[in-house]
Amino acid sequence: MSLEEIIEAALEDEFQPTHVEVLNESHKHNVAPGSESHFKVTLVCAEFEGKTLIARHRAINAIVDMKGRGIHALALHAYAPSEWEPNDALSESPDCHGAPPTKGHS
Repeated sequence: MSLEEIIEAALEDEFQPTHVEVLNESHKHNVAPGSESHFKVTLVCAEFEGKTLIARHRAINAIVDMKGRGIHALALHAYAPSEWEPNDALSESPDCHGAPPTKGHS
């Protein structure tokens, strides 16, 4: 099981989200091919209703445990169901300086 799948399963178990998406973005950074060190998480759950952004991020970080899993970067998009618009396009994460260009980028 990949780290991406482990993170997604842990978030599903903890939050019972209405939407969860975990993307390994390591290929956009100057890391070895196949690395799992940079992730983007989109999580929508009822538990986030009325919580501040920092409280949401802390709750996610507590489950993901970045240091214990060797994660270098974690981009978080945390929404309450009342805030979530599934058709909203999330911004594309930029490539890291020094990383090989990704498809469609030069």
